[in-house]
Amino acid sequence: MIRVEGTPQDSSDRDSQSRSRVVLGRAGRFVPQPAAGVGTEGRRRHPRRMPSFAVVGGRLATGVTDVTDDLAALDGSGFWIVVVDFEGAARCVRFADVRPAPPLAALASRPWHGPARVAWTSSLDRAGYIDRVGRIRAEIAAGEVYQVNLCRVLSVPVADDGAEGIAALGMALARGNPAPYAAVMYVPEADVRVVSASPELFLSRRADVVRSGPIKGTGRVASDLRAKDVAENIMIVDLVRNDLGRVARLGGVSVPALCAVEAHPGLVHLVSTVEARLRPDVGWPELFAASFPPGSVSGAPKSSALRIIAELESTPRGPYCGAVGWVDAGRGLGELAVGIRTFWFAAGCLHFGTGAGITWGSDPEMEWRETELKAERLLGIGSVTPVNGVSGM
Repeated sequence: MIRVEGTPQDSSDRDSQSRSRVVLGRAGRFVPQPAAGVGTEGRRRHPRRMPSFAVVGGRLATGVTDVTDDLAALDGSGFWIVVVDFEGAARCVRFADVRPAPPLAALASRPWHGPARVAWTSSLDRAGYIDRVGRIRAEIAAGEVYQVNLCRVLSVPVADDGAEGIAALGMALARGNPAPYAAVMYVPEADVRVVSASPELFLSRRADVVRSGPIKGTGRVASDLRAKDVAENIMIVDLVRNDLGRVARLGGVSVPALCAVEAHPGLVHLVSTVEARLRPDVGWPELFAASFPPGSVSGAPKSSALRIIAELESTPRGPYCGAVGWVDAGRGLGELAVGIRTFWFAAGCLHFGTGAGITWGSDPEMEWRETELKAERLLGIGSVTPVNGVSGM
């Protein structure tokens, strides 16, 4: 575990921590050091900057105390935020101060200044995506796989304006695309800069009861949903049942809801619910080993789908399609979303992912249009530029 030494106890100390850089100390621990040019005089010269924070699960968390990639820490104590990339890299951050979250407008001092919509580029263009849909259908015909979630990552260069930018984008999404598993996270100590409007539950945990809510099937309205969507949803429910069955008590897996239609801003989804009662020896590492990455954004069988994804997708997904959420370790509670409808900042760019599930019954052009539909509203919000100080959403 990476422990942040000298954890601040009051707001002035927390502000000082936000202006620190971290260096590798003994035993692999990060020790905050004063940033270049920042001392007593530096605090007078430079404007006040927001410290690391997370708004998730209706809570505002501040005061970072620990950063680790060890999921076993989530079975200990304290309140943690969790980001696990689709490729498996985990970042768990424990906070000292947790309280009910205020409106994001209280954290964002200005509106979101988004890039031009036309400035976004895609890791796969239309021709490339349609070609890969055909290659997946060939894999299905050969008996290698039943379903594969094919994704692309959209990116645009942006200036890193720190916590202010994260809070402003989070406020824009909260107003324009409210979501049940929304998250706004700015923790540079852990390289976490994520704003999510996820509608999909990966895992919630209440003591030994865990629940997952896989989404498969998307349309503008319910009448757009097809028989292919229902079949795909049932296929992924079976996969999730199998995943959770690996760590559940005998007979402890159930499906309380199957293919329910849920309305979200600008579209509808087919959503199912899978519930399991865990064995006494199962902690978060075992739960992730059994169920990650989420079945709805990988495919079935999962091992074959992951091989094909690695072959066909040119860009790592990062937090997109991974897990984003919180764990209250001491109380045995947690809620992790699938990292869809999610923006993240990395390498001087703002990124956003979109994708579609490919089956034998897929029409390549329709699958491309589904990726466009899923991105349309969120990119419109993420690309908005304020006019006369008022957001043009």
